[in-house]
Amino acid sequence: MIRVLLVDDHRLLLAGLRSLLEEEPDVEVIGTAANGVEAVEMAGSMKPDVVLMDLSMPQMGGVEATRLIVADNPEVQVVVLTSFSDQDLVLDAVEAGAVGYLLKDSEPSALVRGVRSAAIGESPLDARVARTLLDQRLERPVDPQLSDREREVLALVTGGLANKQIARHLGISERTVKSHLTSVFQRIGVSGRTQAALWAERNGLRDAPP
Repeated sequence: MIRVLLVDDHRLLLAGLRSLLEEEPDVEVIGTAANGVEAVEMAGSMKPDVVLMDLSMPQMGGVEATRLIVADNPEVQVVVLTSFSDQDLVLDAVEAGAVGYLLKDSEPSALVRGVRSAAIGESPLDARVARTLLDQRLERPVDPQLSDREREVLALVTGGLANKQIARHLGISERTVKSHLTSVFQRIGVSGRTQAALWAERNGLRDAPP
């Protein structure tokens, strides 16, 4: 069962999200929060698997709430759920530790898939925001001198595979995959899978041969 915490200051949206997710047999909405302060407190006490996080909220916004939740609960997967008008904040949230982002006008099925993807360690990304973020914000060194194996692992991460799937695909251990990812993150100057995937997109490594 995937335990989900919903965070948004619009009650009608929260009710709709709860209704949608509770129709899924493998998803349980364990709580709702109306601002970042409540989200941090509830994430710490309830230990959800996935947090769907709005960005623009009173008292404490989603970026700071994400940073605090991830710092205290690294096993919690935060997925930004926002409107296209908040795209300038999305990369800030990713840099704070969010594993992905979805738009509020996404198809219901896409939202459910995003929750499931985050729960197994993948990074749900809405393509409509990704290109804008890449063009405006991601400027990294083009040649960080990655090894061939590191490039393979990064390409598979960008393709949405979890560590266990990458290990099976490459015929290596999951621990080795984690070691390669740690090295990749250091070399390209990012702190997580989502930032690494965005960097790979920007530098043409998404379609690198496995």
